Amino acid sequence: MRRIVTAALAAVLGASAAQAAWPERPVQVLVPFAAGGITDVIARVAAERLQTSFKQPFVVENEPGAAGVIAAQRLARARPDGYTLMSCPVFQITIAPFTHKVDFDPMKDFTPISILATSPFVIAVRADLPVNTLSEFIAYVKSKPGKLNYGSAGPGSFTQIVAVMFLKSAGLEMVHVPYKGIAPAFTDLLAGHIDMMAATPVETKGYLGSGKVKFLAVTGANPSPQLPGVPTVSETLPSPLIATTHGILAPAKTPPDIVNAIARAIAAAEDNPEFRERLQRIGVEPARKTPAEFADIIAADTVRWRDVVHDLGIKVQ
Repeated sequence: MRRIVTAALAAVLGASAAQAAWPERPVQVLVPFAAGGITDVIARVAAERLQTSFKQPFVVENEPGAAGVIAAQRLARARPDGYTLMSCPVFQITIAPFTHKVDFDPMKDFTPISILATSPFVIAVRADLPVNTLSEFIAYVKSKPGKLNYGSAGPGSFTQIVAVMFLKSAGLEMVHVPYKGIAPAFTDLLAGHIDMMAATPVETKGYLGSGKVKFLAVTGANPSPQLPGVPTVSETLPSPLIATTHGILAPAKTPPDIVNAIARAIAAAEDNPEFRERLQRIGVEPARKTPAEFADIIAADTVRWRDVVHDLGIKVQ
């Protein structure tokens, strides 16, 4: 009996020591989209900061595919030892189950760690469209039902959902043109090949005042510091408030000591003026939430987007 108790005690102490020693080797940070996009850039800024905090490499690995579902499923199956994380927009796990066939549960298969940044969307239209305000755009589209189009990052993508929510709020009918990502869609908007899209300040702020595209309104509760002078959609018509939120997740059952250590490091980074400025230069606003607050956001978003996707009639891809 003494040997059994001693062995059990040793196992417990060994596990505690292993947790206390984390990280003893490089930590992998999955990104569910290609390099160079907003998700990738935010992940690399955060990984650099975490590497400084924990004195171990935090290696970003891009794993695009199936609108980000592949990376999310890989995280859900990873060992919960703190050595595999994922940096992604929250909608990646809260909307995907309703637009794609997935093998994960957003509530059960992940451990929320911390939010990094948020950003609204902006309703952008091609430069030569004969409108200058959101109300003029609404009137113009209503005069040409079904004859104008809008682009998105792909079927079931958040950019499509945001655009459809706006169109529904305004009572508009436009033709959907899906792309294989936000970058080619925005390129075609600049070229005048599509009429409208919902993008983030990350893709658009460099073109403010350029005359190459018109920004009519942002989808957040307040105007975006990244797009000064651009009003909110809600100033023109009742419309749902929409923002994209980027955060860091771990597999379910990751030890709380590891989760809290990462959360504390991110909270400290969010208090650092240089880190905050780097995020703002990218085009997003710094944000901080505890793991519990992040979990509440995921739970609420899962319910919200389930109902929204159903109401919008967006089919599973």
